[in-house]
Amino acid sequence: MAEDQQRFIVITGGPGSGKTTLIKALAARGFATCPEAGRAIIRDQVAISGPALPWADRALFAELMLSWELRSHGAAQALTGPVIFDRGVPDVLGYLRLCGLPVPAHVVAAAQRFRYRRQVFIAPPWKEIFGQDAERKQDFAEAERTFHAVAGAYREHGYELRELPRVNIEERVALLLEQIDV
Repeated sequence: MAEDQQRFIVITGGPGSGKTTLIKALAARGFATCPEAGRAIIRDQVAISGPALPWADRALFAELMLSWELRSHGAAQALTGPVIFDRGVPDVLGYLRLCGLPVPAHVVAAAQRFRYRRQVFIAPPWKEIFGQDAERKQDFAEAERTFHAVAGAYREHGYELRELPRVNIEERVALLLEQIDV
């Protein structure tokens, strides 16, 4: 498990901060990646008129995100080399706190058990690239609150946050590659 922790690299932050664009650029360079839970769950729930949506049942949405993250963590163990995660288990804690919902003990237990590399990359709020769409309904103020909520959750669980600079994608990729020693 300790070896997997070193290979499992999380990129987190608020919505619309360039995380997914960075992860897609790393995937294009051959890195294994685990996609973000939230958008996929929203697409699936909308397709089936399901209730697990952040604008319908936030607690149920959080449970599905937790399940997704645990499944992604397990699937990544079968891969070799670095695996880039678009968010991780502590993001679920941050989300619950952001929403003012209680954090169940099993969510805390999951954050303690399913670990990633100690250095977590966090994308700060970036107004110039922030945008809303059918799946991202948060405004920029909520994106900022999300950033702080997830940062707190990762720190609380012993992770060291490395803030990504607000630079173009090529520079972000180069910086990340330097810091993960590949």
